[in-house]
Amino acid sequence: MAIPIDFEQLVNAIGDAVVISDAHGAITLWNPAAERMFGFTEDEALGQSLDLIIPERLRGRHWDGYNKTMATGETRYGHDLLKVPAVDKSGRTMSIAFTVALLRSPHGDVTGIVAVIRDETSRFNEDRALRKRVAELEAKVVV
Repeated sequence: MAIPIDFEQLVNAIGDAVVISDAHGAITLWNPAAERMFGFTEDEALGQSLDLIIPERLRGRHWDGYNKTMATGETRYGHDLLKVPAVDKSGRTMSIAFTVALLRSPHGDVTGIVAVIRDETSRFNEDRALRKRVAELEAKVVV
């Protein structure tokens, strides 16, 4: 027998950020983990553009893809883990990993996108330091 799921409780309890945006890219759901991760309160984020967390240099590329997804109803990222830079409220650059899913109306029209996001900044920095150290050691061996 299936147990009824309280989706609001699930979204609020989960450790990963859950962000939903409408067809125009306005934030319509911002869970407590998103608040902790990005520093914006729910009141500050709701109704705002996703530009809130997208680095300025990446916004054109993001919106090209977002608008294409809204127009076609398809995304090539449905099952892939995406790793991209983001920014928090203080302007600090972060590295995030996330998956996306399209949200649809009962008629099948795309109404928005949900992203489940994890902060990968520490791991990204550790990987970068490790790659640098390996390159340094390899350079010594070659000499």
